[in-house]
Amino acid sequence: MTTPSEIEPIALGGATAHRAWGTLGIFTATTFLSAFLLFLIQPMFAKMVLPLLGGAPSVWAVALLFFQGALLVGYGYAHLLVRHVPAASTGFIHLALSAFAFLFLPIAIPAGWSEPPPGDAYLWQLGLFAVAIGIPFATVAANAPLLQAWFSRAGHKASADPYFLYAASNLGSLIALLGYPFVFEPVFGLKTLAIVWTAGFAALVVALGLCFLRVRAVAAEGENGADAASPAATAAASLHAPAWNARLGWVGLAFVPSALLTAFTNHIATDVASAPLVWVVPLALYLLTFVIVFRERALIPRSVLLTAHAVAVVLALLQLSQTEKETWFYAAGYGIAAFVASTLVAHRTLYEARPDARNLTEFYMWMSVGGVLGGIFAALLAPRIFSEVFEYPLLLALTFACRPGAMDLMSRSRVQWAGMAALVVGGWALIAWGPTLAFDYDLHFGRWGTTTDIAAIFALVALALWYFPPHMLVAALGMYLTVVLLPSGVHRGDAQRSYFGVYRVIQSMDGEFNVLQHGTTLHGAQRIRDEEGKSVADVTPATYYHPESPMASAIRLTSMINQHEGVKGKFGVIGLGAGSLACYSAPGETWRFFEIDPVVVEIAKSRNFTFLSNCQPNAEVVLGDARLTFAREEIDSYDLMIVDAFSSDAIPVHMMTAEALTLYASKLKTRGVAVLHISNRYLDLEEVLAATLPTLDVELHALVIEDFVDDGYVKTGSTVVLIGKDKATIERFRHVEGSRDIVRPTVRPWTDDFSDILGPFMAQYRKY
Repeated sequence: MTTPSEIEPIALGGATAHRAWGTLGIFTATTFLSAFLLFLIQPMFAKMVLPLLGGAPSVWAVALLFFQGALLVGYGYAHLLVRHVPAASTGFIHLALSAFAFLFLPIAIPAGWSEPPPGDAYLWQLGLFAVAIGIPFATVAANAPLLQAWFSRAGHKASADPYFLYAASNLGSLIALLGYPFVFEPVFGLKTLAIVWTAGFAALVVALGLCFLRVRAVAAEGENGADAASPAATAAASLHAPAWNARLGWVGLAFVPSALLTAFTNHIATDVASAPLVWVVPLALYLLTFVIVFRERALIPRSVLLTAHAVAVVLALLQLSQTEKETWFYAAGYGIAAFVASTLVAHRTLYEARPDARNLTEFYMWMSVGGVLGGIFAALLAPRIFSEVFEYPLLLALTFACRPGAMDLMSRSRVQWAGMAALVVGGWALIAWGPTLAFDYDLHFGRWGTTTDIAAIFALVALALWYFPPHMLVAALGMYLTVVLLPSGVHRGDAQRSYFGVYRVIQSMDGEFNVLQHGTTLHGAQRIRDEEGKSVADVTPATYYHPESPMASAIRLTSMINQHEGVKGKFGVIGLGAGSLACYSAPGETWRFFEIDPVVVEIAKSRNFTFLSNCQPNAEVVLGDARLTFAREEIDSYDLMIVDAFSSDAIPVHMMTAEALTLYASKLKTRGVAVLHISNRYLDLEEVLAATLPTLDVELHALVIEDFVDDGYVKTGSTVVLIGKDKATIERFRHVEGSRDIVRPTVRPWTDDFSDILGPFMAQYRKY
């Protein structure tokens, strides 16, 4: 997302050794601190915003777009300042802006921004980020080019080669990013970190003042050369201005890796949690690629890099072509290899296309434009253009356009043009007639089926024409088309997409069930045909909600108790899914569903699922984040509430914190029970609850019920935790098969101010 920024140095001399070392130290430390703060604020503020937006993976995608846009604003401001303002005055302007930024500190959610509108929240989130941190972030972002401009006039012998400042910037960025999930997040709460960031910003302003004083001192001694804003300098820069095709090339080469960063992070965040631990690794790798290839002699030879790129992208596309999903670790492994190799290639090609030193600030500004456009495409446009996450394989394929010579389509022989035409025609023929041929020859779109075979054909053709990059680009795009037009890991069933993810309604292989998937996780299934293939109207809940499941048992027992006592029960369900639980309602009961995404409500009321229409046609569905909407419910009013607000395997962390548990308890009757669905492949949420429950002001009793059944879509195992204020009521559930006491925790409690994904991740890992 960021890049080194260099200014053409002005030859200076006359500094003493002591003063030279002081100058070197203060500029290096200031650059390091600036980069550190710039990248610390990114995961920190995004995590603050997560609870307001349901913990959706899109939060980070939109956050990246904002940071790229604010970075462009900072770079543009610095470029104008250096180009058009006398060097002796730039510091006064920048220090004044820095002082103004203090009005927005410490970092917090501004008043009036506590509740987003229902549904898509893209623009609302961008507005929140702009109001809360826009000025501080853009101010810090401008420091990199300004510090290098100042250093070029600071009278140091290294002014002609300020690469060490770039190294200090990279070091600060990486320490902040990797330190956040592994050091800062597990140790500090968000409020404490906000105060720490404010103190760091104050130190940065002081350091900037010292740097500028050093520049002013050199200027007073007459050691500075021509003023950067002088007419001669401006005229010289205009005379050597880059051509527009070069500028567009820089934008394109920055666009692809920037968009790929957002798309890839979304891809892997869907299955664990939208949290800094998942966010920062791709961003850190993205920055690391600049360190490796943005230099005169790249650390990886070109031939090795290009070969690794081709192999990694082909393997990643092959992995995406599978109709049966691998585990998250395999998918992430393939994806990381392709992402890193692709970004290395794009950034190396970009470095080789850089202009001379006179136009480097403009070069980096156009790079920022490409980064912003990439963010706009991946975060805003792609979710509206594509019903599934098709932008990820598309961008992988487009990285072949970033290889040296990939766009050189002129002056080629007829044989080469014929080969390219054959690739295009043959590819479309395979895509058009592939499904028919597969049916005729009884081929199946299975785990390693027809899709992979077709993709492999494109790969072999590309390898056969290895030394003609345009052929490789066309072959890669052909592979992309097979992935998105034929059944694959990113093309399954009838899909709808929203801010909160991709929902698919698919049919089971035997055609007996309609299945709702969010990401890679089931959210309900309904039988539509019997074993003989005849249509049936069966509203028996399936998957996690089958009649013997822990959730069904809790509902049934609560209803029996209410009937025995002559009470008409009140039930609340957070997370609608396909509406399966609606069919456990009894006459006279009041049921209320809380759902954050209007798309889910639309699916649950569609012809694909009839749970709501048959069992509760007038069901009340409250739209919005349940932490906000459920808080408006009457105190001590619910007999039973079920929390099942998962997005794929990603968890909305804010639904499991001490404040959330306190909220649930406040809405339960004295003998009411809350059922928390905690099934997760990657995080041990039972330990989180075990650690958090004892910290609450209200005493809650807990019981775990595990269901290990595995009967396809008919019955799926699940784990729930029952909590309640009355111990005797909780003990009534002890007879349910699979019940046991909650574990002793090894992780820290979660609060709205503190949550640590790494601890539960390691706790789950220790089970295997």
